[in-house]
Amino acid sequence: MKVTAIIDDDLVKDAMKYAKASSITETLKLALNEYVRLRRLKELSKIVKNQPLEFSLTAEEVRNLNREV
Repeated sequence: MKVTAIIDDDLVKDAMKYAKASSITETLKLALNEYVRLRRLKELSKIVKNQPLEFSLTAEEVRNLNREV
């Protein structure tokens, strides 16, 4: 998808530095992927906070199951 956007030059330069990217396109792809990943993690953490994970097996039982495979 082609997009035209007005973005502060200093922001783009900083992003390129941290991303170690050679182009603005690569930088934006990395930045957007990171943003989406972080938002998904936030959503997941809210779900886990409201509905904590419950484990029915002990660590020893899990080890034994893993050994059987």
